[in-house]
Amino acid sequence: MSCQYHQHLLLPLLLSLLTAGVSSVEVQRPRGVSLSNRQFYEEGKPFTCLDNSATIPFDRVNDDYCDCKDGSDEPGTAACPNGSFYCTNAGFRSSFIPSSRINDGICDCCDTTDEYNSGAACQNTCRELGRKEMESLEKMAEIAKEGYRLKQLLIQEAKRGLEEKKKKLQDIQVTKKDLEDKVEALRTVKETAEQPEKEAKERHLKAWEDQKALIRMEKDMARMAEVFLELDDDGDGFVSVAELLSHSELNPDSDDSFTEAEAQVLLGGVDKVDTVTFEAVWNNIKEKYISEVTTVKTFSRLQEPFSDNDSEQLLQDNCKLYVRESFFTVFDINLEKEISFDFGPNSEFAYLYSQCYELTTSEYIYRLCPFNRVSQKPKYGGSETNLGTWGKWAGPEDNIYSVMKYEHGTGCWQGPNRSTTVKLTCGKETVVTSTSEPSRCEYLMEFISPAICQEPSSLESYFHEHQEL
Repeated sequence: MSCQYHQHLLLPLLLSLLTAGVSSVEVQRPRGVSLSNRQFYEEGKPFTCLDNSATIPFDRVNDDYCDCKDGSDEPGTAACPNGSFYCTNAGFRSSFIPSSRINDGICDCCDTTDEYNSGAACQNTCRELGRKEMESLEKMAEIAKEGYRLKQLLIQEAKRGLEEKKKKLQDIQVTKKDLEDKVEALRTVKETAEQPEKEAKERHLKAWEDQKALIRMEKDMARMAEVFLELDDDGDGFVSVAELLSHSELNPDSDDSFTEAEAQVLLGGVDKVDTVTFEAVWNNIKEKYISEVTTVKTFSRLQEPFSDNDSEQLLQDNCKLYVRESFFTVFDINLEKEISFDFGPNSEFAYLYSQCYELTTSEYIYRLCPFNRVSQKPKYGGSETNLGTWGKWAGPEDNIYSVMKYEHGTGCWQGPNRSTTVKLTCGKETVVTSTSEPSRCEYLMEFISPAICQEPSSLESYFHEHQEL
């Protein structure tokens, strides 16, 4: 049942409808017949089975003998095994029950009409049930209304953020182009200056070895820049202990448990490091680190140096410019990806990007990072398990943004790779409410977000679907 209702405008309507349902005069019709089927039961006229299997005198309707194949001649008795009995339930929601439950001594209809001849001590609870449902609908209406209001704010914020990112991308692309031009100019100067020095290669053998070392340093610095951005999950310009823990291969003991204390040691005894202090961390982790992305750019091989001093200076200048260019290239790719990503019809889900939400159970801590990955780690220590990386929106065709799919997680022992389905429901908060494993290695998460809330609609349509006198 959807929580998409106006609270203040629709509550009086529901009250009036419930009151009307209790006090109105019921339309006369054979016992167990719904109002919508009343037209087929005209007293004094032959009755035709609703499946047209037979026509019988009207006095054989509800005579406790099944004449029709579909059981429609016995709506108020238990004679037909496939029959159904209509509970009017005035003041609450009408319903159908199997005719086998008629006069079985158990009160199935809240208005007690199914036990008219069993002697069961039934009480009419429809008014109380209606009151409780009204309270529930009122709460749902409040949640839906507030959730939709928050969604509009999210949409406005997403629009502003998108414009800012587009402007930032333009600035980065201009800066990147300038750096590329400077790198190319340095390369041209270097190549031109090197040409007359070709004959002196032996005299500059040591300089040549130095150049190769600088090339390796250049590659290492660029690689360090890429890894820093890759580890910085939340994009705050720091690599934290929590972010380092997502790479269990960095565990210095190579055991099953990669602890926060061990990660802090790798960071030099602090909780997080910036781009400057990350260089020392990089020296400790680069041999073990396993990248999750493909390197965005390769380095061209520099030519033999033309002289000791000038060659070294050009290489250092080239290296610094190339590292800066690599940073801008990665930022460029990330921004382009974020700008073009499907965050919903009005980018209402954009606020979830680079955020993570946790749910702690008795055994595990589950972590959902929307549009990135889902993970699980033991509550009392142990390595993290990947439950899937972002795959796609996977809801039904008419509500595709109601379900997220995360795929290709860590493989199960002699089983498939883990995957997670995330079901979104409307709410005022953004929170993971539950997680389960309905099938082996297939996880299910319930996630509340105002971004999924739809514009509240009238309670009247809902009421008419469930209330009939």
